[in-house]
Amino acid sequence: MAFLPREDPLSEEALEAEFAVAPYGSARARRFFAELPNLKRLKVVQTLTAGVDWILPKLPAGVVLCDAAGVHDAPVAEWIVGAILAAYKRFPEFRDAQREGRWAYRWVEDLEGARLLFLGYGSIARATEARLAPFGVSFLRVARTAREGVHTLAELPELLPQADIVVNLLPLTPATERLLGHEHFARMKPGALFVNAGRGKTVDQEALVEAVRLGRIRFYTDVADPEPLPEGHPLWSLPEVFLTPHIAGSTPKLFERGFQLVREQVGRYVRGEPLLNVVQEGY
Repeated sequence: MAFLPREDPLSEEALEAEFAVAPYGSARARRFFAELPNLKRLKVVQTLTAGVDWILPKLPAGVVLCDAAGVHDAPVAEWIVGAILAAYKRFPEFRDAQREGRWAYRWVEDLEGARLLFLGYGSIARATEARLAPFGVSFLRVARTAREGVHTLAELPELLPQADIVVNLLPLTPATERLLGHEHFARMKPGALFVNAGRGKTVDQEALVEAVRLGRIRFYTDVADPEPLPEGHPLWSLPEVFLTPHIAGSTPKLFERGFQLVREQVGRYVRGEPLLNVVQEGY
C-alpha cells in the first residue's frame, strides 16, 4: 500500500499501483489526477463520492471506475428530510424573526399526506423514502430505467403536477445536464417544494430563478451551479430559498463507511471477484 504525498514525487511502490482510491478533498484530487498518467499498471479507481461527473473526463482509457454508492445514503437522506421539515415548518423564516426579535406567528403545513416525487431513484432515494414513510408521505418515483413502481423520465411532465415535493437526485451526465427547465417548473404545483440534493447542473438556472422569483416554487438545495455560488447571485437573496454549501454527505462517518467499501473492493479485486458500484454510462 502507498499513499499520495502532498508535494513529493510518487514512490516507486505507488507508481506500480493497480488499484487507486481517489482523494475526497479537491486539492488532493487535483494532484491525484495529475499523477494518473504515471500509473502505468492502473486498473481500477475507486471514489469516495457518489457522483462521478468530476472524474470521468480525467480517467485514462481502460481503467474501471467504481463510485461510492451506499456510502452517503444515510447523511444525504437525513439532509433531505431535514430540508423538507424545515420548509414545511418554516424554520428559516422563524429563525430570521428570532434574530429580529419578532414574534412572527403564522400557520405552518402538515407533512402528513404530502406526495413526494423522486427524480432519480437509487439508494439515496430509497433511504430517504424509508425515513419519510412514517410521516405519512406517499411517493412517485422516476428514474432512467422503468421497473415495478418506477416511472421513466418521459412520464415526468404528467407526474409533476401530482407532487407537493420534488426531490432531485439525478447524477450529472450529458443526458441530464440542464434537464429541468421552464416546462418542468411550470408544471409543478403552485408553491411546490423543489429540493435539490443531486447536481446543480441538472437544472436550467435561468428557469429555476424565474420560477422562484415568480413564486411558483420554493427551493431548498445543497448544490448549485456554479459552486461556490458567486456573490450577488439571485439565489442568495430570493425569498423561499434555503441553501447549504454541498455539505449533505460531509459527516464524521464518511470515511468510516467509505473505507469499509474500499476494504471490500480491494478484497474483491485481489480475489478476482466482481467489483461493486462499477460505473456505466455515467451512473
